[in-house]
Amino acid sequence: MPSKRTTLPLAAAAVAVAAVLIFVVTKEPHYNVRPGAQSGNAHCGRMTENAPAKLAGHPKHATKLAGVALWGDSNIVLRCGVAGIGPTSDPCFSADGVDWVIDTARSTDTQKVITTYGRTPATEVTVTHASKTPDEVLGELSALITPIAQTSQCIRSQ
Repeated sequence: MPSKRTTLPLAAAAVAVAAVLIFVVTKEPHYNVRPGAQSGNAHCGRMTENAPAKLAGHPKHATKLAGVALWGDSNIVLRCGVAGIGPTSDPCFSADGVDWVIDTARSTDTQKVITTYGRTPATEVTVTHASKTPDEVLGELSALITPIAQTSQCIRSQ
């Protein structure tokens, strides 16, 4: 007796495979981090290549994601190539010549999400349970950011 097989149409199977591949390529499963939309920018490549081997006492972990650097068990996550920020009422401060904005909607008592202001591509840093305060971490990372031209300021020069 012939058996009946149920098969997916070839197009549907191709779409399913593509969706899985896109998920695998764009997400680091262990760290649950996605690269920024402009993560392939040359500045992002330079930034992640030159990122310190240790930050706030946490070792840097290798990742295959463009424009992403991780320290500790996601204690500190740098994502270059994220969308820039326009004028905002969120707090802004400068660390070693780089303006940063705290995303109050995404930050908590134990995690701060901070994004560069006035630079393209923009860089986002998330600091969770770090042994240093976010501004100390950003002070160490600002040297990676300064080669990206600043086009606007959220902190006015005195």
